[in-house]
Amino acid sequence: MKHGLVLDDNPPHFDGTRYFNPPSWRPDNAVSGRTPAQRFRNILKWQLSLRPRWPDALPPQKPHTLTAPAPGECLATFIGHATVLLQFGRQGREPLRIITDPVFSERCSPFRSFGPRRVRPPGICFEDLPPIDLILVSHCHYDHMDLPTLRILARKGDPLCITLPGNRSHLEKAGLPRILELDWWDSTQAEGARISATPALHGSARTPFDQNKALWGGFVIETQDKTVFFAGDTAWGRHFDAIHNRWTTIDLAILPIGAYEPRNFMRRVHMNPEEAVMAFDTLKPTQAMAIHFGTFQLTDEAILEPAARLNLAFQDRARPFKALENGETLALSPPPASR
Repeated sequence: MKHGLVLDDNPPHFDGTRYFNPPSWRPDNAVSGRTPAQRFRNILKWQLSLRPRWPDALPPQKPHTLTAPAPGECLATFIGHATVLLQFGRQGREPLRIITDPVFSERCSPFRSFGPRRVRPPGICFEDLPPIDLILVSHCHYDHMDLPTLRILARKGDPLCITLPGNRSHLEKAGLPRILELDWWDSTQAEGARISATPALHGSARTPFDQNKALWGGFVIETQDKTVFFAGDTAWGRHFDAIHNRWTTIDLAILPIGAYEPRNFMRRVHMNPEEAVMAFDTLKPTQAMAIHFGTFQLTDEAILEPAARLNLAFQDRARPFKALENGETLALSPPPASR
């Protein structure tokens, strides 16, 4: 595993008031000429326009149950959208359990009766979740930071919530007992694992008045046996090269594939399936699983399109990159010495 610095792998991303995406990491090396107010108006105009509508619900999927991992094994369960339950088996101890961007609410919205609504239920019922040791929150958008879910998790145990700078003020409203902010490339030891914050090309806001006041990013989780990368929300860019330069061995990459249309401005914050494959090729993980598709209608692509395009773009590859059903689990086997 490689952790050495390379040229321009940590360019400035904070101007003293707001965070920003380093232009050198953009594929076109360009800065948007629009002001935040102009971008907000354009997005609002698009949101209010006639858009292809997803169905209110999809046919029920087969039920899934959780199992405990063997020592050295990692089980990654896709609960829905960007919510993944990671269970790392440990010899003679309870598994380490980490949940990413937990959202179990019916809507990802500041309003109870308005905003994107689920078309697929969580793949695992909230009541069936095992005790959670660590919560990873990639940024403050409502489809990733769900305060009602976080409040219940806070009451169920004593989880440590790890996030990026500027998000503490939001998370404190959920009553989480422990919150730790990590800037890009910062690391901490927690519950026997090393957690590092990684860059992403995205943005943040929970109101029209706090745009980019909090940072966004992903995480690398390193245990004794496995290394898992959770990308959070991100566009395609050269930050994936910087991540690969530091972690040349990744067992599992969790990459977003949805919410990419209309492409003229979604390309700056979200990858489409073909770009997710490019990220896979840059990171060179042993395998990957897809997130950020098929649960909430946030953009214009058809509900089944991201997974279909991923399968088409990734066909005939030796290493798997799967779009799982909600509740389905991907197993990372123990290393040979742990069998």
